[in-house]
Amino acid sequence: MIQFDKFTLDNGLRVIVHQDTTTPMVAVNLLYDVGARDENPEMTGFAHLFEHLMFGGSVNIPEYDMPLQMAGGENNAYTTNDITNYYVQLPKQNIETALWLESDRLLSLAFSKKSLDVQRKVVCEEFKEHYINKPYGDAWKHLRALAYKQHPYQWMTIGKELKHVEDAQLEDVKNFFFKHYRPVNAILCIAGNLSLEEVKALANKWFGTIDPGEKYVRNLPKEPEQKAARTETLVRDVPYDALYKAWHIPARLEKGYHESDLITEIMGNGYASRLYQSLVKEQQIFSGINCYHTGSLDAGLIVVEGKVKEGKTLEAANAAVKEQIQILLSNGITEDELQKAKNKIEAMIAFEDMSILSRANNLAFYELLGDAALINDELNQYQQVSADSLVAMAKHIFRDENENTLFYKANAPSKN
Repeated sequence: MIQFDKFTLDNGLRVIVHQDTTTPMVAVNLLYDVGARDENPEMTGFAHLFEHLMFGGSVNIPEYDMPLQMAGGENNAYTTNDITNYYVQLPKQNIETALWLESDRLLSLAFSKKSLDVQRKVVCEEFKEHYINKPYGDAWKHLRALAYKQHPYQWMTIGKELKHVEDAQLEDVKNFFFKHYRPVNAILCIAGNLSLEEVKALANKWFGTIDPGEKYVRNLPKEPEQKAARTETLVRDVPYDALYKAWHIPARLEKGYHESDLITEIMGNGYASRLYQSLVKEQQIFSGINCYHTGSLDAGLIVVEGKVKEGKTLEAANAAVKEQIQILLSNGITEDELQKAKNKIEAMIAFEDMSILSRANNLAFYELLGDAALINDELNQYQQVSADSLVAMAKHIFRDENENTLFYKANAPSKN
């Protein structure tokens, strides 16, 4: 069980303290309750753009990385459709360097045309490299738009289109920052050999005087229940055909989420999974195949994706996947198969808990879900899943009308 304390500053910043006396390092994790789902549909990619802008200098600090490196620290950040997360790890004696840096860029970024131009160029190049020029790079753009018609999960974290980031203006950037990057919309987790009293003093010193901002109240359009199967075919200059299939699943806190996760373990996570054993190893229809879910806070997706072997058709590949799903629905799973999937989840949770940085990240995330204490009940949620409840959830998910299929066809070479 992971022990922790928590308190809230007068400005609304939630603070979690996880004391670990076994390490000389300390982790500082600052999670902002903003992701790509919170963007204006006509101005997407801003949450990810901010991940870059936050390293471009703040009101009192011209450069973020240099002081941290001098203090023996390392840092990074990531953006999802739901959250934006920044984290630092450094020796305990230098913790105030991390808090100084994080508090100053929460106070206010050094908004400048130069910084925006530099980071906008970086993001645009990333967009081109990974989503335009990379083989299969636009698959998720089309799959999301196929599966979601109302909810903002219909666009990727990088943005709906390159033009939105290219056209971003300084005033738009400022407005986004002061709407979302406020203490009242943030969760700070500090993990290391520090007491609750020490962290309270440090948090008040570095963050206590920052203006709280207004609490962001999320009011997103709910995705209506899908009533009919959807398909789309793309033809691209890629070496092999690829198949992408997606089905809607429950939200992170809804009943059925843990069943959905275990379904992906059994069907397509690793060499021992059903899809790999049958469709790659035995039937040799795919060269590789995976089944996973998006892990979204709102209703997400289970996805099956695979590259089709040369000489096999997309239609045959699609039929083979559907056949494996039907076998699951008709024959169910054995207790042994379910226990193996639970064991893999348990091992993954245990491995994550070994890292102080991971613990800090996860505690902040569970606090965002509603209570950091949920971290200690997560494994129990998986253990409660029965073979019957898993198959019942599979029958609900893998309905024909809930299916989205993207046929990604390789452009046939021209004949001379």
